[in-house]
Amino acid sequence: MIFRRQKVEIHSDLLVLKPPGHMDFPAWAALRRESADFLKPWEPSWASDHLSRKAFNNRVYWAQRSIGNGTALPLFMFSAAEKGLVGAITLDNIRRGPAQAGTLGYWVAQRYARQGYMRDAIRAVTHHAFSTLDLSRIEAACLPENAASRGVLEGAGFKYEGVAQSYLQINGRWRNHVLYANLRSDRRGRTDVG
Repeated sequence: MIFRRQKVEIHSDLLVLKPPGHMDFPAWAALRRESADFLKPWEPSWASDHLSRKAFNNRVYWAQRSIGNGTALPLFMFSAAEKGLVGAITLDNIRRGPAQAGTLGYWVAQRYARQGYMRDAIRAVTHHAFSTLDLSRIEAACLPENAASRGVLEGAGFKYEGVAQSYLQINGRWRNHVLYANLRSDRRGRTDVG
């Protein structure tokens, strides 16, 4: 599925989700800077130029290419009420063919945490993935001790599937992650065998 010339914008109860644009740089850099201590324990190490305009522009170009070729759906989360940036969510590694799957990643600024934004974003992107992109499976992973992330995934309908050893480098170390998934037609725990 190719997404060229398609404007991607998802509206939910709390959010407007849309790809990053060059004009979003000041808000994005400010949120990431002020939330650095809150985010860094859960994310891969930031490059030395992480908050630079050049790195952000590269992020925007990557988002445009990824949406255009159907391999990812990177979206910024804007509060529907306040219109301000609150975080980001990306459906990445979209695999077609027999898999019809993608992997979810996300972050929210510290001042917007625990206000329902992330659960709303995950539900909206999952619905879009199943209904518009025709995916069958959405995967997500987080550190075992990240109770907030585990809770938001479970609250958005994701189910625990297991542990991936040394799954990602987080804050400079290879870390195990707990794996979650949401299926379009969830048959887990059911069987037709009599």
